[in-house]
Amino acid sequence: MDTTESTLLVTITGPDKPGVSSAVFTALSQHEVSLLDVEQVVIRGQLILGVLVTKPSDPEPLRMALEAASAAVGMSATISIGEDQAKAPAVSTHAVVILGRPVTARAFTAIAGAIAACGANIDSIRGVADYPVTGLELQVSARNVSVREDAQLRAALAHVAAGEDVDVAVDRGGLARRSKRVIVFDVDSTLIQGEVIEMLAAHAGKEDEVREITEAAMRGEIDFAESLHQRVAVLEGLPASIVAEVGASIELTPGARTTVRTLKRIGYRCGVVSGGFTQVIAGLAEELDLDFVQANTLEIVDGVLTGKVVGTIVDRAQKAVALRQFAGEAGVTMEQTVAVGDGANDIDMLAAAGLGIAFNAKPALRAVADTALNYPFLDAVLFILGVTRDEVEAADAVDGLVRRVPIVD
Repeated sequence: MDTTESTLLVTITGPDKPGVSSAVFTALSQHEVSLLDVEQVVIRGQLILGVLVTKPSDPEPLRMALEAASAAVGMSATISIGEDQAKAPAVSTHAVVILGRPVTARAFTAIAGAIAACGANIDSIRGVADYPVTGLELQVSARNVSVREDAQLRAALAHVAAGEDVDVAVDRGGLARRSKRVIVFDVDSTLIQGEVIEMLAAHAGKEDEVREITEAAMRGEIDFAESLHQRVAVLEGLPASIVAEVGASIELTPGARTTVRTLKRIGYRCGVVSGGFTQVIAGLAEELDLDFVQANTLEIVDGVLTGKVVGTIVDRAQKAVALRQFAGEAGVTMEQTVAVGDGANDIDMLAAAGLGIAFNAKPALRAVADTALNYPFLDAVLFILGVTRDEVEAADAVDGLVRRVPIVD
């Protein structure tokens, strides 16, 4: 009696159709095999099914049976005998998401090379988006997950991203990535387009003056609290009705609604922390059904803006305090939080978060963020968090919300 055990890797390829897996596993079941591993992927209608098995006897009859079963359903079968049973690590150490319009083969080659140069291995690749950007997710295993090795991988990929006109986001893999439950956005030039203080200042004829102060603060050149007082002072004497007018004119960043709606569907609690003003963003917070809101409060006396703010100033340090407060209210650790912002005022908040995302940000923030997005679509945040475009649109389709707006480059 032949008791020799062989290991076989069975690879089935061809047009995806019903019945392929049934045919293959029916053939396997008739030859006393034990399953070690199974993987399947479909790319543009083409199926690749891999099955690793052991067989305690001559493998040739099984080879013939699999080839016949595959041919009967219009597929090709390749059987490799003597494959190593050693398995890759069960959990990848990092998730690397590549975003671009487009993602070129040259860019992917450079990214793959950088990963290899860091001693890491690409375990799997899948597409996560075809709109508004192309997104590819790589599950990567690093030999060492020390802080130093992690920083080297991130730095290497950031360098490639800068040279290849793509965004490359790096996050920890496994449960660390899946456990995120709170996300907080900056408002001006992040959740919405433009700066509210500049919109208000336009009514006082001081838009250019305020913009210069805003830009200096965003670059970290002047203290935010001082810049806030300087900018709000120009609003003195304006009727309070201007605040409501500006609030009604706010335009969301493309993808903002989709992002918040999708994250709330999967259990995230969503909020904003803004150096702007509660009276302006209150309507927006209600419209998006946000769970947390913290911003500055304009002083209004007898229906007129006084040019001052009241209460605690939401500055760089206070933004991080607010994030910790929201995490505590939600009952999650800071590792389970995500923060998204664009300026130096967001540095402490992004540094405190489990994942800090710089969105079309100033250099001071990009330097400390975990990852940077440079395309003007906020729903790219979803792809970084492991949500695919297909999943978003499948959920939206149930509510009749699927709509792709043509993108003009």
